[in-house]
Amino acid sequence: MLITPGADMRYFLGRSVASHERLTCLVVPADGAPHLLVPALERLGWAGSPVEALGLPITTWADGQDPYTELAELLPSDARVLSVDYHMPAVHALGARGAVPGSELTLAGETIAELRMRKGAAEIAALKSVGEAIDRVHARIGEWLRPGRTEHEVAADITAAIVAEGHERADFVIVGSGPNGASPHHEASDRPIRAGEPVVIDIGGPAPDGYFSDCTRTYLTGGADPDPEVREVYEVVRAAQAAGVAAAVAGATAESVDMASRTIIADAGYGDYFITRTGHGIGLEVHEHPYLVAGNTQVLEPGMAFSVEPGIYLPGRFGVRIEDIVVVTDDGPLLCNNAPTDLIVVG
Repeated sequence: MLITPGADMRYFLGRSVASHERLTCLVVPADGAPHLLVPALERLGWAGSPVEALGLPITTWADGQDPYTELAELLPSDARVLSVDYHMPAVHALGARGAVPGSELTLAGETIAELRMRKGAAEIAALKSVGEAIDRVHARIGEWLRPGRTEHEVAADITAAIVAEGHERADFVIVGSGPNGASPHHEASDRPIRAGEPVVIDIGGPAPDGYFSDCTRTYLTGGADPDPEVREVYEVVRAAQAAGVAAAVAGATAESVDMASRTIIADAGYGDYFITRTGHGIGLEVHEHPYLVAGNTQVLEPGMAFSVEPGIYLPGRFGVRIEDIVVVTDDGPLLCNNAPTDLIVVG
C-alpha cells in the first residue's frame, strides 16, 4: 500500500507534511515493517513526529534523484500490486508503476475506509468539540445576516468567526440567498440579500486536530412577507431531517437513512427537488465514507459519523437545507450539533 500526504497519512501517522510536486510516500508492505520516503528538504518537518516515536524508518531522496527508483528499492522484491490511496496524484501513481516492471495499480481507499469510518472515543470527542464550535457560529448569524448586505459580506464575517471559534480555517462558507439557495453548493456572490427571503448557510472547517465540522441552517430575513410556500417547505425538510437522524441507528443500512428522509419529502410532493444524497461521512475529511445514498447497503455500526442533510431546491425560487453531524452509538444517534432547527427570522 502506498499512501501520500493527505487525510489517510494523517490518520496513520498523526502528521501529513505536504511535499508539493515532490514524492512523500508511506510504504506499507503486506508483510513486514512500513517505511516512510520523504524529500531530503522535508526531513526536518518530521522531527519530533509520531513517526519518530514509532521508530518508523525514514528514507530521504534529494533533488536530482529519481524518487520512484528510491521507492522501488523500499518494496519487497516480488511486489507487483501497488495499492494507492485515493488522493495520490496520478504523476506519482504512474511513476511508481513505471519503476516496478510488470506492476499494476489498485485503489486502497476502500480498505482504508474500513478503518477510518469507525471512529474511536477520541475521534468522537473531536467531532463533538468542533461541532459545538460551529454551533456557536450559527448562534451569531443574526449579527451579520440582514437585508441589503451581500452574500460575500455575510460570508466574510462568518469566515472570521469560524477561525475565532477555534477552527484552523473556514473550509467552506455557503451563503445562498433567495434563488441562489436552490443551488446546493452555491457558496457566495455579490447578490444583495433581500427582505423576506430564505438564506441557506452551510459552514464548516477543520479544528487544529484535523477533524471537521459541517452544519447547515436555513434562515429567513425579516422586513417583508415571505413566499407562503417557504414555511411549508421548511417544515417538510425539518421533518425529513429529524426522521433521518432517528433512523441513524446501529444495524440499519446507510441507504435506509436516506430513504427515511427521502420518503417524507416525496410524500409531501417535493421528491423531484431533493437532488442530493442525504449525507456523507465526516472525520479527517469533510466528505468520506459512509455515504447515505440509495444503493449503499453498508450496515451502520457504533462509531460511524456522518451528516444528515436533506433539502428541497426549487430552481429560480429558493432552497431549504438542515444539516447536523450524527454519530451512531449503542444507545442510538448522538448529535454533534445542537443549534435550533426551528425557522429563525433574522435581520
